[in-house]
Amino acid sequence: MARRFITLVTLLAALVFGSASAAESTAAPSQLADLLGSDADDAFTRALKPRDFTFPADHGPHPGFRNEWWYVTGNLDGEDGRRFGFELTIFRFSLAPTLPASGSAWRTNQVYIAHLAVTDANGERFLVAQRYSRGAVGLAGATARPFRVWIDDWEIAQQPSSDAWRLRASDEAFSIDIELTPLRPPILNGIDGLSQKSADPGNASYYYSITRLQTEGALRIGERDYRVSGLSWLDREWSTSALASDQVGWSWFALQLADGSDLMFYALRRTDGTLDSASAGTLVNSQGIASHLMADDVDLAVEDTWTSPKGGTYPSRWTLRVPRFGLEVTVTPVIADQELFTTVRYWEGAVDVVGTHGGAPTTGRGYVELTGYAQ
Repeated sequence: MARRFITLVTLLAALVFGSASAAESTAAPSQLADLLGSDADDAFTRALKPRDFTFPADHGPHPGFRNEWWYVTGNLDGEDGRRFGFELTIFRFSLAPTLPASGSAWRTNQVYIAHLAVTDANGERFLVAQRYSRGAVGLAGATARPFRVWIDDWEIAQQPSSDAWRLRASDEAFSIDIELTPLRPPILNGIDGLSQKSADPGNASYYYSITRLQTEGALRIGERDYRVSGLSWLDREWSTSALASDQVGWSWFALQLADGSDLMFYALRRTDGTLDSASAGTLVNSQGIASHLMADDVDLAVEDTWTSPKGGTYPSRWTLRVPRFGLEVTVTPVIADQELFTTVRYWEGAVDVVGTHGGAPTTGRGYVELTGYAQ
C-alpha cells in the first residue's frame, strides 16, 4: 500500500507543481483507499467527535481536512425507455496543510480530480472520462455560498434562488446535463454524522447523504441526445484519515427501493478478506426516518463474481439481509463490466434490486462501488 500511496501522491504533486502530461507519464492506476490512510500530517484537522452540521454551508469545502468528495450517482430512463446509470464524482485533495509561500497565483496545495461515467444498459456500454487540475487561478475549486464545485467546465452547482443543483460534464464521446432536486433533507450517517472507519479514533469521516434527488435533463452518447429522468443519490464525506493499515478496501451500496426506503451500507474489508467490524450503514424508511446500522445488523453474501479482462476479480451479485428490518434483497449489476481505469482503479456501477421488505415484495435500483479488488 505504501508504494501505491507514493505513486498517487507523486501524481498529485506533478499536477500542482508540474504539468499534467508529466503526471500522466509517470503514474499508474492506484486505489482510492491508498490516499485515505492514517499517515497524514498532524497539522490536518481530523474527524474525532460528532459536530453540528449546517446546510447549505456544509455542501461547500472543508479545507482543513486532507480530502473530501462530492459523489453523485443515479439511475435514469430515456423517453424511449432506454436505461442509463451515471456517476459524477469530484475529489478534493490537500498535498499539505498550508500553502507554501510564493508570489505565483498558480501555486496551491489543492488538487481536484473528477470522474464521469455513464452506463448504457441497452447498448451494454460503459463510458468513462476523467478531469484533474490544481485548485488555482479558477481552474478548479469549491465554494459554499453559492454552492459550487468544479473542474474546468465540469461542475455541480446550486441553481439560482433554488434548492436544486445543476450537474454538467462533457467529454468527446458523451456528456450529461441534469438538474437535481432533493426529495429528502440530508441524512447524517454514522453517529450524528461521524462515520468511524476503523478502531483508531482518528480514522473517521464526517459523512452525510441526500438519498433521493429527482433528476431531469439531457444525456448524450456520441451524436445521439436523450431526455432523461430518474433518481439520484448524493454522498458527501470529508476526512484526513479513514483506513487502518490492515484494511484494503470496501464494498459500498446505495439502494433506493420502490417502497420509498433507502439503504446505504459499506462493508470494509481487511487484507485477509474478512469483514471489518467498523462496517456500517444507514436505513431510511419511507417516512424519511434514519436508523444507524452496525456490521452485525447486515448479512452480505456474494453470489457471483466477474473477472476483469485486465486482471482482478470483483463480486458481481449479492444477497443482502437486514433481519432487524425484515429486509432481504438480491443486488445484481445492470451490466458486468462497469470498471473504471482512472488515477484510481475501481468498479462502480448501476444495479437492480429485488426481494422483500417487511414481508412485502419490493424492487429497486441503486449503485455499488468496489475498491481494493484489483491492483
